[in-house]
Amino acid sequence: MKEQGFIRSFTARHYKHFNAAVVPEAAAAYEAHLTAGGKMMVTLAGAMSTAELGKSLAEMIRQDKVHIISCTGANLEEDIMNLVAHTHYARVPNYRDLTPAEEQALLDRGMNRVTDTCIPEEEAFRRLEQHMVDLWKAAESEGRRHFPHEYFYQAINSGVLEQYYEIDPADSWMVAAAEKGLPIICPGWEDSTLGNIFASHCIAGDVVPSTVKSGIEYMIWLADWYTQTTSDGTTIGFFQVGGGIAGDFPICVVPMLHQDLGRDEVPLWAYFCQISDSTTSYGSYSGAVPNEKITWGKLGVDTPKFIIESDATIVAPLVFGWLLDW
Repeated sequence: MKEQGFIRSFTARHYKHFNAAVVPEAAAAYEAHLTAGGKMMVTLAGAMSTAELGKSLAEMIRQDKVHIISCTGANLEEDIMNLVAHTHYARVPNYRDLTPAEEQALLDRGMNRVTDTCIPEEEAFRRLEQHMVDLWKAAESEGRRHFPHEYFYQAINSGVLEQYYEIDPADSWMVAAAEKGLPIICPGWEDSTLGNIFASHCIAGDVVPSTVKSGIEYMIWLADWYTQTTSDGTTIGFFQVGGGIAGDFPICVVPMLHQDLGRDEVPLWAYFCQISDSTTSYGSYSGAVPNEKITWGKLGVDTPKFIIESDATIVAPLVFGWLLDW
């Protein structure tokens, strides 16, 4: 019999109560869902890519433990930025103590701060921009339209970015996803740096807005994917890292299919876990307890439901490591 990985054995011994106990319980239920033939959506909010979740998420993708991802535009681009500009990043351990003048000094250096990590303007944002603009223009000239993530896949699969790689590409979840052709949903892509850059090129007349497919088109695609994937009895779970639009947008596909399209045969989400530090009393989606989703027609009474009230940058790698038997 294979010996348990360190994370499994450690959590079995020490994670016995409260939020800690939910970590191995949620991971075991995730594994049981996959073992039963189910598929899993993982959603990414916050700055998980800059937190380098790719070190574990990429392997989850390679081992077919993730079948579709929904993420913010920031997570989509920042994984690739880390891939092509990692050595130019700067860490600011004392970020809580920075004065306004010191923050201005970071801006003057072209360093965009995300908590304790600064992303370099030239080596990350502008390095990607030149290649993305080429892809947008080529698509428009040929009458093609693609989703935001598909343009990133084109950039990765073409090999044009390899000259810039500064980390092992095995640690990039976007590289793993591109190699698999993994379905991605990126609602609200416009709320990202590359989304802003795309808007600027539309204003300048370089490309037209319709070159990049919209969020509504993402929902139409997701409705078709969910219906087809579950048509043979397959069920789909929902593992939510953080909250926000990356989680709320895709989870709503089920009540839309039922209530607005009358597709009553489509199953509810078959598993749910959320890692969140949001407070439920504020009325937010991010802080809503799983049972609230029953009232919206997203989850059922008997759906396995978990919420780990903690920092996703700490917990998500633990759950993924448990599933990978590290």
